[in-house]
Amino acid sequence: MPYSKLIFVDGDGTCRSAMSKSIMKSKFLLNPLTIESRGLVVLFPEPLDAKAYAVLREHGYDTQNCQAQQLEQKDIGDDVLLLTMEERQKQKIWEQFENARNVYTLAEFIHHTGDILPLYGEPVESYEEWVQVMDKLLDELVIRLNERSIHKRAADLQKKHQMMHSEEVSADDRKEE
Repeated sequence: MPYSKLIFVDGDGTCRSAMSKSIMKSKFLLNPLTIESRGLVVLFPEPLDAKAYAVLREHGYDTQNCQAQQLEQKDIGDDVLLLTMEERQKQKIWEQFENARNVYTLAEFIHHTGDILPLYGEPVESYEEWVQVMDKLLDELVIRLNERSIHKRAADLQKKHQMMHSEEVSADDRKEE
């Protein structure tokens, strides 16, 4: 089943997940996908981290609607892909939410290893570097998602072809009778 929604998840939803969402929205996907950001601990809607905001704006990324939102059970579904920044966040989702099937770390989903470390307290240069690295990682994510879409379409076309072929064979069998 193709995903209809992608949710980036981090601790409080004000930095890494929100930045990932902004960058990902600039990418081309074959299958339309709603892209969102959530935090695991969000007490109230907080704005995007100030350094993250400045760096994203500098690179021309959309920063509208970048307020932290709590990940909730209603966000989880069979057609929702949840990508966390860290392994422990993935584990927390599995512990706290029912039917959380499509939960991976971003690195894991694109066949890398390791966590995407927090930026809190880092200088703005670290945010700048992070955006450049994340842009490349998200290019890999786009490739992976687009490959899944192509495989799904190919499988659908193959089924359609098989059905058409079996209908032709049935019609030929009726002609012979």
